[in-house]
Amino acid sequence: MAKDTYFYALGRRKSATARIRLQGGKGVITINNQPAEEYFAGSKHLLAKLQQPFTILDQTNKFDISVVVSGGGHDGQAEAIRLGIAKTLTAMNEDFKGTLKRADLLGRDSREKERKKFGLRGARKQRQFTKR
Repeated sequence: MAKDTYFYALGRRKSATARIRLQGGKGVITINNQPAEEYFAGSKHLLAKLQQPFTILDQTNKFDISVVVSGGGHDGQAEAIRLGIAKTLTAMNEDFKGTLKRADLLGRDSREKERKKFGLRGARKQRQFTKR
């Protein structure tokens, strides 16, 4: 893979959206122009989520990743990035698709926050019933 060639994919989770650019390199992950360790400071499990597609495929430290992520919280953003990384790997090499699909990394988790309804306190919570 040439140095200026890259693969692009989009990952979403809850209200977070991650745009991923993957190219050959040394395993550097940059999120919103910050190193991943700095962006997800103190969250080793979130950094492990980002590495999950690479560890399953035994491709660690072979690609540089540039991410632009917006919306949601850190957990939703990490899962959106993970989905985007898995999609870019399948765009790069179609042979990875079966392995990533068996590991459940190519499916989008479509659960979203339910909207507040008129006359209720939230999406489903109602006012307390009083008999007298």
